Amino acid sequence: MSSAGKKVLIVDDEAPIREMIAVALEMAGYECFEADSVQQAHPIVIDQRPDMILLDWMLPGVSGVEFARRLKRETNTSEIPIIMLTAKGEEENKIQGLESGADDYITKPFSPRELVARLKAVLRRATPLGVEESIEVNGLLLDPICHRVIAHDKPVDIGPTEYRLLQFFMTHQERAYSRAQLLDQVWGGNVYVEERTVDVHIRRLRKALGMDHENLIQTVRGTGYRFSTKVS
Repeated sequence: MSSAGKKVLIVDDEAPIREMIAVALEMAGYECFEADSVQQAHPIVIDQRPDMILLDWMLPGVSGVEFARRLKRETNTSEIPIIMLTAKGEEENKIQGLESGADDYITKPFSPRELVARLKAVLRRATPLGVEESIEVNGLLLDPICHRVIAHDKPVDIGPTEYRLLQFFMTHQERAYSRAQLLDQVWGGNVYVEERTVDVHIRRLRKALGMDHENLIQTVRGTGYRFSTKVS
């Protein structure tokens, strides 16, 4: 997809890092906004409606992780993809970042080239798959035109990655898919995303669907996951 006109907000309290990222992204055709704290970033998010937020994990005052949670809770900002920038490379911190609502994470130090590649991949995944017919299963309705999920006539609060995952499952029912296959189909074969990421988003999707529909997404031991109305 073209980067032309895409707006990226860079939130990091270290000016040299913000500048390095901004130069790389502007060379790739993105429009950049900068903030050194959550307090500075929030009004930019509301006024500019960025297509992507690059968010440092450690920030003065409110942390990046808490800001990500806050943005994902708000209806008008929940769809904005977030990449966490973190010096913390340990697995549990990566998982915590994803569970806060981040769509990806990149560990410092990173090359500008890698960052641009990751950013393009996340933006590509945030674009709807183009399926236009509504699908309904057991009172769970996915409407691709409105980009909404409704369960028993009530809207489901769902993140962009979980939406794409559910859309793929509902259009490919009763078949088991490995984590690698789901990464390829839903994430677009992005080589930077680890298979463990799938488990995090499956867990978030089940939680969003609630007790009535979480069992539609079944774990297939030794393989991966499937969407099925049959009792496993």
